[in-house]
Amino acid sequence: MENMIQVKVHQAVKKYPTGIYFEKIAQEYQKQYDNTIALVVSNGKIRELGKRVYKDCEVSFLTLKDDIGHKTYERTALFVLLKAIYDVVGTKNIQKIKVEFSIGKSIYVNGTGSFLVDQNLVDQVKARMLELVHAHTPIEKNNYPTDEAIALFKKYHMEDKEMLFRFRRSSTINVYSMEDYHDYFYGYMLPNAGYVKYFDLELYENGFVIDLPSKEDPMSISPFKPRAKFFQTLLQANEWGNSLGIDTVGDLNHHICEGNASDLILVQEALQERRIGEIAKAIVSKKGVKFVMIAGPSSSGKTTFSHRLSIQLKTMGLNPHPIAVDDYFVNRELTPRNENGDYNFECLEAIDVKQFNEDMVDLLEGKTVELPIFNFKTGLREPKGRIKKLAADDVLVIEGIHCLNDKMSESLPVESKFKIYISALTSLNIDEHNRIPTTDVRLLRRMVRDARTRGASAERTIEMWPSVRKGEEENIFPYQESADVMFNSALIYELAVIKQFAEPLLFRIKSEDEGYFEAKRLLKFLEYFLGISSEDLPKNSIVREFVGGSCFHV
Repeated sequence: MENMIQVKVHQAVKKYPTGIYFEKIAQEYQKQYDNTIALVVSNGKIRELGKRVYKDCEVSFLTLKDDIGHKTYERTALFVLLKAIYDVVGTKNIQKIKVEFSIGKSIYVNGTGSFLVDQNLVDQVKARMLELVHAHTPIEKNNYPTDEAIALFKKYHMEDKEMLFRFRRSSTINVYSMEDYHDYFYGYMLPNAGYVKYFDLELYENGFVIDLPSKEDPMSISPFKPRAKFFQTLLQANEWGNSLGIDTVGDLNHHICEGNASDLILVQEALQERRIGEIAKAIVSKKGVKFVMIAGPSSSGKTTFSHRLSIQLKTMGLNPHPIAVDDYFVNRELTPRNENGDYNFECLEAIDVKQFNEDMVDLLEGKTVELPIFNFKTGLREPKGRIKKLAADDVLVIEGIHCLNDKMSESLPVESKFKIYISALTSLNIDEHNRIPTTDVRLLRRMVRDARTRGASAERTIEMWPSVRKGEEENIFPYQESADVMFNSALIYELAVIKQFAEPLLFRIKSEDEGYFEAKRLLKFLEYFLGISSEDLPKNSIVREFVGGSCFHV
């Protein structure tokens, strides 16, 4: 957390016997921070700046550079955007406005109703947003009984929220309002629109994107970079969800309540298997492929996917052999270190690229090669007698985070390579305005797997996650569009299964632990889901890689 300081507010409370807003306290200490203060930590709890304090307490501050603060900025910007859309278009003309998914640092939004999404609309919405920002339009938070909240959102044709609230155990709902517009958001909010200083809107495909700052640089925005293959993969995921009638968590919970969980699992798994078969067919049809190279961020399900792809390739007459790039790690003493002095296993320099290329070229030329195996206990690469020679129908299935980077395989002819990008790109939303970040799905996957296979605590997984994400931003995401195909490993039902495994791990994190606030956020997130037993999962399911019981060695 950025430059955390603790402040006692006894004197401030004495001056304001009717209570003082945390925002006013934050303003007094803002000059001590490089970035805008977004939230307050008071007596061990995160508080919004719009909340009053009535008695002496100790506070510290979170800024837009902190993960929680950055998420709060994004959420507030989306609230201002939605308010502007409803003002410009008119409630009666809107059927649905959906916050879809992130593309880099931007978020894709589309809508349906009696209006046209064009440049004129984007310009009008942006102008209205700027009016709200410049006016510092207040954002208020009120607690409604659930039935009143449902009636309120019916006015805005937000039936998705009605479905979501049907499965909420709480009898009340927190509702945010800006002037006459009301909405529900999962998470904290800034006190007024004036905090949303940095954003832009751009027309894109059938909707538009809102460009927002990164956590690393919260006071500037980068130009939007379209990612055509990535976008189409996400659209396909949405189409699958729509075909199943499951667009939001409320829809998923309804299917579970109706006793349709088993059928949903079978259909989703079949859709994935069909897609894997299509990828295998594309590999075979591209003559001369000898190296199938698979890359993706942490907990994408790369290992299970490579096994299932290999089975499909076998049905088409090829003989696949798995190769892990991790076996080409340089010896531990040669591993580069990061700015904190820790080993950086995720940079390209941690791999013996020269030896990898020499071995692969030799195999391509029909030579016999002894492949290494990296011993993670000793930190040494060892010859293990893994003798390999490629026959006419042989193909190597290579998995590693650098497989899309041409520097990794620079000596191999382009026509000999088939590159696959894999990630868990969830199409499910909490509701139409609250998307589920793909990073949350992967974090929960990894938490459950690391606890099962490595005995790692949830706190440890949360602690190392920023470093993992940094490595992905540097070594994987910049190369994703170079892939021949993309594979989405997310399954609509999976969070309902993972919930049972993740919650006990998260509850172990205590209030004094560094990962406590993130654990509380994830626990609140998982509350939206009804649970599904893992018993009905196929043995080859990607979810099995994380919860256990896979037929593969994962």
